[in-house]
Amino acid sequence: MKIQRRVFMMQVAATSCALGLASMARAAGLPMVAETDAMAVNLHYKADATKATHAKYKAGQQCSNCVLYQGKGTDAAAACGIFPGKQVSGKGWCTAYAKKA
Repeated sequence: MKIQRRVFMMQVAATSCALGLASMARAAGLPMVAETDAMAVNLHYKADATKATHAKYKAGQQCSNCVLYQGKGTDAAAACGIFPGKQVSGKGWCTAYAKKA
């Protein structure tokens, strides 16, 4: 059986969408990171960036515009590469912040 390129590409696109939706659903079930977690304390994590007092913090920096944030910029919370198995607030901040390009 010979699969046409067009059919193959549609199958790849559909599979990619399904995997993306499954990933988002899985992340939605993750618990939020607490500011008192050991890693959060070490990284000066604040769920509300405007309450950050660390010298490295600059106005406008927040998790939702950080390269480590694994959600969309409009998501209220999403997974983060720094806190495995947990979500961070989109309005949060920590010293691992790196601006998205």
